[in-house]
Amino acid sequence: MAPRGMLLLVVMAKKSVKSVDDYLASQPKAVRDVLDRVRSTIRKAVPRVEEAISYQIPAYKLHGRTILYFAGWKHHYSLYPAGSNVVTAFKKDLARYEVARGTIRFPLSEPVPVKLIAAIAKLRAKQVADRATSK
Repeated sequence: MAPRGMLLLVVMAKKSVKSVDDYLASQPKAVRDVLDRVRSTIRKAVPRVEEAISYQIPAYKLHGRTILYFAGWKHHYSLYPAGSNVVTAFKKDLARYEVARGTIRFPLSEPVPVKLIAAIAKLRAKQVADRATSK
């Protein structure tokens, strides 16, 4: 038994996922359906995007650089990164969502804001493409 006052930490390793399909398959059905919609929205908005897994979540890359990540949670799904350029460009549209420290949280209980996610993906793709051509 641990000494009084000492916390016992139990670290649970997440199952390693190798593809976006694996990640989606690991999600509860309700979350998976929403994330499928987010996935198709990003892929349609930026057809040249490459899918990958990074930090154990789906990542979308252009010119070898990540433009977006998404992840499903119990009550919301998140889109990353939401840097100051993204937040400023979509300030009005993002006002109803929780935006903090580079993360946009969308409630699972609401319809997927397809137009907003597509516009964010296109902006991030443009930012990455501009950086790639300026080097």
